Amino acid sequence: MNSIKHVAIIMDGNGRWGIKNKKSRNLGHQEGIKTVEKIIKASIKNNIQYLTLYAFSTENWKRPKKEINFLFKLLENFLLNKISELNKEKIKLKIIGKKKFSNKINNLLNKSEKKTFKNKKLQINLALNYGSKSELVNSFITINKLKKKINEKNIEKFLFTKNVPDLDLLIRTGNTKRLSNFLLWQLAYSEIFFEKKLWPDFTENDYNRILKKFKMTKRNFGNI
Repeated sequence: MNSIKHVAIIMDGNGRWGIKNKKSRNLGHQEGIKTVEKIIKASIKNNIQYLTLYAFSTENWKRPKKEINFLFKLLENFLLNKISELNKEKIKLKIIGKKKFSNKINNLLNKSEKKTFKNKKLQINLALNYGSKSELVNSFITINKLKKKINEKNIEKFLFTKNVPDLDLLIRTGNTKRLSNFLLWQLAYSEIFFEKKLWPDFTENDYNRILKKFKMTKRNFGNI
């Protein structure tokens, strides 16, 4: 039976859920926060050490400004209202991606990371303004500046996910089968599960079902 250290999730379908149920993409994003909280708790129950959530990609800046502003207001409220609870639960928050936001958001993210830095029960990697291609380019630029050898060890050393084990499992909700520039290096040997349900409809039972299926999957890593 496979052990699971690191799960990553592409939380797809908030906007579509909002249009379908509330006639508003923003209300879909708001509902998706509730699912995030459920999956964090379920991850702790399953003794998962790392949970990486794709919250905002480098491509998401193409969305309407009104929707972007709403998303970051949700993020702000989540951190203000929940970071003490996360810290109490011994959860560490790590931001992966480039922190090119407002001073207010950047300061809040930095404070949240600092406050939870020593926690070890679960590490949540929140991917914000994240793009895997950009991450890899940055790694190569750093290697070149430091005049180091280009090898796997050095590439990984300068990724946003340094010191984090590669993915065991990637889940994408929303009935969409693509990777969307997410953790392309880190998922080289991960198992990938595409879930039909939109993110706000994704439940703890759905999560546990996928984890159980993963544990029973034969993983060869190039062997037979």
